[in-house]
Amino acid sequence: MGGLFALGSQHSPLEASSHREAPLIAGDPLADNTDLYVFRSPDAATNDANATVTVIANYIPFELPQGGPNFDSFGENIRYEIHVKNSATTTGDDITYRFTFTRTNLDPTTFFRVRLGAENLKTTYKLEQSLAGGAFTTLIAAGVVPAPNIGPRSINGAAGLNQSAPYETYAQTAVQTVNGIKVMCAPRDDAFFTDLGAIFDLGGVRSATAARDGLARKNVHSIIMQIPVTALVKTGVGALTSTTNILDSNYIIGVWASASRPAIRTLNPTTGGQAYTVGTTVAPTTGYVGSPDGWVQVSRIGMPLTNEVVQAIGLKDEWNAGSPYGMVSKFDAGAKNPELGLYMADNTPANGAAPKPAGQTYYGEAVPGLGPLRIQTKSLAGLLPAPFAAGFDFRNGAPGLAPSFSTTGNTGTAFASTANGGFGEYLLNNGQSGNPRTVDLLPIFHTGVPNLIPYQLATGKTGGNPLTAGKPFINNFLPTFGDMLRINLAVPPTPRTDPNFSSEGLVAAAVLGLTNATYAGTAVQFIPNMDGFPNGRRLEDDVTRIELQAVGGVVLAAVGLWYDDYTVGTSPSPVTAQLGNVLGFTTNISRNDTTFRTAFPYAQTPWSGTTAQRVALAQISANPSLGLAPTLTTASAYPNPTTDQTTLRFELPRTANLNVQI
Repeated sequence: MGGLFALGSQHSPLEASSHREAPLIAGDPLADNTDLYVFRSPDAATNDANATVTVIANYIPFELPQGGPNFDSFGENIRYEIHVKNSATTTGDDITYRFTFTRTNLDPTTFFRVRLGAENLKTTYKLEQSLAGGAFTTLIAAGVVPAPNIGPRSINGAAGLNQSAPYETYAQTAVQTVNGIKVMCAPRDDAFFTDLGAIFDLGGVRSATAARDGLARKNVHSIIMQIPVTALVKTGVGALTSTTNILDSNYIIGVWASASRPAIRTLNPTTGGQAYTVGTTVAPTTGYVGSPDGWVQVSRIGMPLTNEVVQAIGLKDEWNAGSPYGMVSKFDAGAKNPELGLYMADNTPANGAAPKPAGQTYYGEAVPGLGPLRIQTKSLAGLLPAPFAAGFDFRNGAPGLAPSFSTTGNTGTAFASTANGGFGEYLLNNGQSGNPRTVDLLPIFHTGVPNLIPYQLATGKTGGNPLTAGKPFINNFLPTFGDMLRINLAVPPTPRTDPNFSSEGLVAAAVLGLTNATYAGTAVQFIPNMDGFPNGRRLEDDVTRIELQAVGGVVLAAVGLWYDDYTVGTSPSPVTAQLGNVLGFTTNISRNDTTFRTAFPYAQTPWSGTTAQRVALAQISANPSLGLAPTLTTASAYPNPTTDQTTLRFELPRTANLNVQI
């Protein structure tokens, strides 16, 4: 048992989410909200009055560190907002933080970004706060955004900003504290990493030696806030204490971030300038945000990858403009029958899979990179009497658990009807077949997961029946029925030095809970990585891998809906080869291209414009007519400094013999 689970945990990856994900926002990078992270601050780990949560909202995708002379910066005429929901009974945001930016040229006589201590496109910001939808009040009137990390001459040189300290020291002078909240708006390393080239090439997964991190050595602009837990929970909830139940519902919040533009932009054909008009406009579709005051929301993010891969392209722009509050059935469809699920089932059932549902076509054979991920087709076959004797099928278009819906049964579980204290109509699709993932993916993305049967680990469940009590491991249930990044702030952070710390987030917590005797039984215990995605999102969490595994059925397996190769009463363990395949799946880009910081702002120093390019490419043309072409154009060694190996690269202007002595 332990051996197969170790297969999944020996890869220790990290990841991220929403770059250029919709047609309209792809043309407006300054307003493009690329990623959102919400996590308990690891350096304030104790459950007491000093506990804090860190929120990082990233904007502007694919920033080239060397992308001058007009380096990227936060945009004017954009409202960047972080929205907090702490109560399911209120309407709209319970807390809103709004950032607006102003840019000034201090030396308009030069094309350089900085010169002789003067900074062009010097950016400042105003931070405002609204509580319970009320008027905005100013928290910071004139915060400063550090200049980009252009290079040492611009930052440290006498002809530049003449800073005596390294860039990071200079950047952190911009950190402000107000009402116990630390704030930093600054360029940072982009913590997102995945093999974009392969994944967007129709779901390719390249080998470990061929995979390439599409975000390596790229920067973003980050809004980073470290906020006391007491400032985010609903009114009347006290500070965390050592006796607080780590799954206490009072400490659940949902967070989403957005960017809005004025409704009208006017370009001046004479000067080339532009003006924005903030006037009353009409919302184009019910559910759109920002119209009454003339601002239109153009980007949003809650859960990572939602708009990137869950929503179809025809819905992406509308999704970006919409609110996460309230059910919009067309946005639920991608979670009930995810497109990715079509590539995790074989059109010709193989390896003992059940026959396909009538009328369904799957494409698993066409996407071999996702071959280890195969959704359950007959989970728990033989365990229950008719009509469930053939087991449960969770492939797209299949019944899933919908046939188990009952207006009177399932008492004491999340599947009970609303009249009986449950959410069966929502989670079991009112008993209608054809939307099998209402039981797992839909709540993960749109309500959070409650600490109720069956959403407990299979550890301790009676007779293999998922509808019995198991090991609690998550409660971030905030039923607003929309996309937000939900987190239970009562769950303490896993120390980054803990040998069990894993970028697999809650998947890693489930593995420990199912296999480690320390966590046997049904009592509430802290299991390392319970603070990981999808219970919030840490910088280290490999959300691409976790979400692909979730579509592949790993959450269903964790709560006792095992894979097809487990036969009740025959198999020695539900920890089977298929579960091992899912846990061992990786996209082969399994960590960020640099480290994370151990204290605020946690996100790493932005890459320098003079060192971001990994390899020096001289690209010098030889001129043989002069007879002066050098024998060796360039030589480089990387990485530098090196540890166990180094790569030597030599460039010659023409084919020749080269003697290298080491």
